[in-house]
Amino acid sequence: MKRRSAILVLEDGRTFHGEAYGSVGETFGEAVFNTGMTGYQETLTDPSYHRQVVVQTAPHIGNTGVNADDDESRRIWVAGYVVRDPARVSSNWRATGGLEDRLATEGVVGISGVDTRALTRHLRERGAMRVGVSSVEGDPQALLERVRQSPQMVGANLSAEVTTPTPYVVDAEGEHRFTVAALDLGIKRNVPRRLAARGVTTHVLPAGSTIEELLAIDADAVFFSPGPGDPATADAAVGLAREVLRRKVPLFGICFGSQILGRALGFGTYKLDYGHRGINQPVLDRITGKVEVTSHNHGFAVGVPGVRPGAVVPDQVIETEFGGVEVSHVCLNDNVVEGLRARDVPAFTVQYHPEAAAGPHDADYLFDRFAELIDGRALSGGRTNA
Repeated sequence: MKRRSAILVLEDGRTFHGEAYGSVGETFGEAVFNTGMTGYQETLTDPSYHRQVVVQTAPHIGNTGVNADDDESRRIWVAGYVVRDPARVSSNWRATGGLEDRLATEGVVGISGVDTRALTRHLRERGAMRVGVSSVEGDPQALLERVRQSPQMVGANLSAEVTTPTPYVVDAEGEHRFTVAALDLGIKRNVPRRLAARGVTTHVLPAGSTIEELLAIDADAVFFSPGPGDPATADAAVGLAREVLRRKVPLFGICFGSQILGRALGFGTYKLDYGHRGINQPVLDRITGKVEVTSHNHGFAVGVPGVRPGAVVPDQVIETEFGGVEVSHVCLNDNVVEGLRARDVPAFTVQYHPEAAAGPHDADYLFDRFAELIDGRALSGGRTNA
């Protein structure tokens, strides 16, 4: 098949040439790379990738096609897609279509035939940056000018663009044990599924919900979901988290939700140079002493007062307005804070993705830890053995 030529231009001027993949057109976003060897459909439909152009480091993409079951939301969210060698034929018993056809149908502009190893090394050395991909513009300088006019991820408030417009309910599987109110900042479908498997009925609420709307559900606990954008812009969600903490309702946050809870506890956030995105990230759970291989997708992180980014975080209790807080999880690649645990209120977070869609299941126990927190067996002061 004869493909139209395409170009990729980073905001520092670095240019890559390739061929159109997916929809023909032009797109802009933040260039980031994902190191997962599998799970491209889950990546594409993860709302946390909204306004990002995803570079797949795995060279062969599309081998297993796409299916009706693996989507993590209602649509593809990536702003653009960059691959090296797209599969010419897909083969999997679950496939209902091809990846490129799906990209074209949803208007996702991509580029193939790119040296993704060189592109990834460039982003690792220079940091994530704005990028343009075009199969309608042949002049790199003209595209570069538009790239530099496109919005940056720092300061981007995106939760309202990806959240559910109306509340909905995911019922517990088997016997109902608990009810959870989940604030949808960009939730993935596998989160309520993992809760449902533990007897939890989840009420998923829009990102702009108030404390009164959360409490009206008479929920046993509150969950703050993953999502895209800069956590420094999410003042309303931070205020909501503080109201939940004051009422001592059990609270669990994942990824963007972890950053929101970190801010609510008095911590700051900052942008990582190129972020963590993939399904092979080693994290130490300081509570159990175990090292887990985990799924990540975050470009921002929680900062600990007095500890510079990248330095080892002391294993100590940090005093906050809501009592003592400890860093419960750290990334072993770069010492980034990957989880917080409050000791005096029933709340904890992880920066990565225990719902693992796609990814390893090492961290699935965190949903058990959440259920124990709700059940009262792991409240402040004592450590769970989960």
